[in-house]
Amino acid sequence: MISCGEASGDLYAGALVRALQALAPGTTAFGFGGAQLSAAGAELIGDYHGFSVTGLTEALSVVRKSWTMLGTLEAAARARTPDVFVAIDFPDFNFRLLPVMHRLGIPIVYYISPQLWAWRAGRLKTLKRYVSRMLVIFPFEEAIYTDAGVPVEFVGHPLIDLAAAGRSRDDTCRAAGLDPARPVVALLPGSRRNELHLLLPTLVDAATRLARDVPGVQFLVARAPALDNSLFAPLDALRAAGVPLGILSGAADDVLAASDIVVTASGTATVQTALHQRPMVIVYRVSPVTYAIGRRFVRVENYGMVNLVAGRPIVRELIQDACTADAVAAEARALLTDPARAAAMRTGLADVVSRLGGPGASERAAAAVLRA
Repeated sequence: MISCGEASGDLYAGALVRALQALAPGTTAFGFGGAQLSAAGAELIGDYHGFSVTGLTEALSVVRKSWTMLGTLEAAARARTPDVFVAIDFPDFNFRLLPVMHRLGIPIVYYISPQLWAWRAGRLKTLKRYVSRMLVIFPFEEAIYTDAGVPVEFVGHPLIDLAAAGRSRDDTCRAAGLDPARPVVALLPGSRRNELHLLLPTLVDAATRLARDVPGVQFLVARAPALDNSLFAPLDALRAAGVPLGILSGAADDVLAASDIVVTASGTATVQTALHQRPMVIVYRVSPVTYAIGRRFVRVENYGMVNLVAGRPIVRELIQDACTADAVAAEARALLTDPARAAAMRTGLADVVSRLGGPGASERAAAAVLRA
């Protein structure tokens, strides 16, 4: 049984199921996920779309729906008694399932660690009580669990295998109606509704400023699947201003491979961008109330995963009030027009990639699940 609650977790869940079936033919899976998990052959008991938000206050909007889904999944676990339960990230939801599975005597593997090193370290006690094994994807996480007495294995980052070169720059640009000979700025505004709502208008304003300052610049948006068209309405302002704009859905790797630089929401996309060796600026914003509450508990100086893995700030992070159109445009302009700055960032990103464990993460994770 598998439970994942957002686009990145669904991607990893699908890869995990395929690896499980390769290592142990006849393995069946069911649970909570999305299109990637389903495409791998798992039976969906519930679809994660509409459950994934960022922030404390934002999570209140999905509480009732989440409790209903938790009940559905508990009933399925009681009826089927799976050999192992795999929770993939999404802690606010998955932590509610841990005691249920434990009471049923089902071994629990937690794949993709909650960000305990950033905040809510008290969750370590919960994981130690219920989890048979933690499977972590960043090297610095292993010591955290070892020190806490939690069985842990560093399996590496699955995106190393999943992030593909895809189409050529020429093919991608032409598919998006852009000129491959002119500069391309990729915009990755996130995969959650509230991320789009809070970030995209600022990115549009920044793109408008950048288009005035950098002749010929074009913009290519990586649109996460299954999001409402209304969330992308701010992009109409770019079209109205005559700024060259392309949008591709479910093709983040193609977008990244075709880009010169990237403006991306904080999260998994920063690692994906690093794998493509593209200079980037990281943006992040939640509601003011969420930020005011959460900032008191955050224990890290950097938010971006690439900076955390590097152990130093190699990419500029524009967080909350610092995430303004002027600031985003200025950083993007510097990366486009200063080759030395862009080259230094690519060197830092290559160091990050070298620390992510090499190919085969999904296979290593599947082998660990089968041992649980």
